[in-house]
Amino acid sequence: MRIGIHGRDFQAKSSRFIEKILTLLAQRKAEVCLSSKFIKQVKSSVLENIKYKTFELGDSLRNLDFFFSLGGDGTMLESVTYIGKTEVPILGVNTGRLGFLATISRDDIEGALDFLFTGNYRVENRTLLRLNSSTKLFEPNNFALNDFTIMKKDTSSMITVHVYVDGELLNSYWSDGIIVSTPTGSTGYSLSCGGPLVYPKSESFIITAVSPHNLGTRPIVISDKSEITFEIEGRSKKYLISLDSRFETIDDSVKLKIKKERFGVRLIQLPGQHYFNTLRQKLNWGLDIRN
Repeated sequence: MRIGIHGRDFQAKSSRFIEKILTLLAQRKAEVCLSSKFIKQVKSSVLENIKYKTFELGDSLRNLDFFFSLGGDGTMLESVTYIGKTEVPILGVNTGRLGFLATISRDDIEGALDFLFTGNYRVENRTLLRLNSSTKLFEPNNFALNDFTIMKKDTSSMITVHVYVDGELLNSYWSDGIIVSTPTGSTGYSLSCGGPLVYPKSESFIITAVSPHNLGTRPIVISDKSEITFEIEGRSKKYLISLDSRFETIDDSVKLKIKKERFGVRLIQLPGQHYFNTLRQKLNWGLDIRN
């Protein structure tokens, strides 16, 4: 079995866990491939007795059976750029804090490997959104699992974003910015700006304003078969756009279009895991001081 691993931003106490997971994979005679970025953050002593290959961002990983993302949700989003259109199934192992995407804890890793190696798992498909632009932005990784944003670049004044859905004007948003999120991304930045929680199988996009000037402005959920385009106005001539955690600076001459990507992301779900369970756990639903 061939397994790719990517991780980042590890604390010193993570070395023992990384050593454990690599040892467990070696015992199962797995062929391990590590991202060069991951290797730079791991103490060399951890890797001394492990056989592995390396890969860079942009290398083809089509021959992998699984891809492990070690970290938090930010690491998972970065892992998606490594996998790209190959759609290799990803297992998110949470070494961080909240983790809506990286749901396997350090303590559960040995059991998780047992499930994987015995085929006791399922794969959940998640939608990606794609950015098409009049200039080459983020290419070849111009897709996102969570969200696309348009934001003001400075702190002085808000911007106006005219949003069109399938060529029809939806609204002119006076705000600090606009978020277009997938159902997966509904638990991210959109949620913190008042957006709704959306079930991952809903086949939709969510459009949410960031700090809108008009208090009557509300998020809206549309079909992911729609195409969304934008016109931007503001005192500043430069704006920030992002795909997940990656940023670019543009001016108002750049044409932007969001649509559903042709390929998606495949997330590994182990027995007992479900999106509703994750919501209850991460958002503390059902917990009350009276219970």
